[in-house]
Amino acid sequence: MKVIQHLWFEKDVEAAVRFYVSLVPGSSVRFVSPLPADTPSGPAGSVVVVGFTLGDQSYMATQAGPLDPFNHSFSIMLECDTQAEIDRLWDALGDGGTIEQCGWLRDRWGLTWQITPRRLGELLGDPDRAKAKRVATAMLGMVKLDIAALEAAARG
Repeated sequence: MKVIQHLWFEKDVEAAVRFYVSLVPGSSVRFVSPLPADTPSGPAGSVVVVGFTLGDQSYMATQAGPLDPFNHSFSIMLECDTQAEIDRLWDALGDGGTIEQCGWLRDRWGLTWQITPRRLGELLGDPDRAKAKRVATAMLGMVKLDIAALEAAARG
C-alpha cells in the first residue's frame, strides 16, 4: 500500500506544484492531466490533476474550483539541515503569503508549511527535560526558526 497526500486547489495548481518542486531537492512532477471536456466536472480544462513528489513524499493535487480552503489541520513540514536552507525556503514560500509563528507560514495559494531545523526534533526530544523546555520556550517566541538561537537556548 502506498500513502499519498491529496491537495485541492481552487486555481493555479500547475503553477503551485511546479513552484514547490523547484524548491525541494529530489522532487518532480510526475504528470499533469486536464480532465477531458466530456467529464461532468466542469468546462474543458477547468479540472486539472497533477501527480508529484516533494522529496520522498508522493502527492496528488487537483484544481477544481473552490471547496474548502487549506487550514492548519494539514501542513507540509520541511526539515532543514542549515539556516541557509531555512532562510531560502522561508523567503520563497512566504513571498505573497502570510508569515506566522513558530516556523509556520501560508504560501500565496493558502497552503500551510512548517519550515523547521532537523535539529529541533532532537533538542525537543532530549532526555534533559529542562533543556527541552528551554528550547520549546525559545521556539514559541520565534517567527522564522533560528538554529543558533535554539542551540543557545539548549545550552542555557
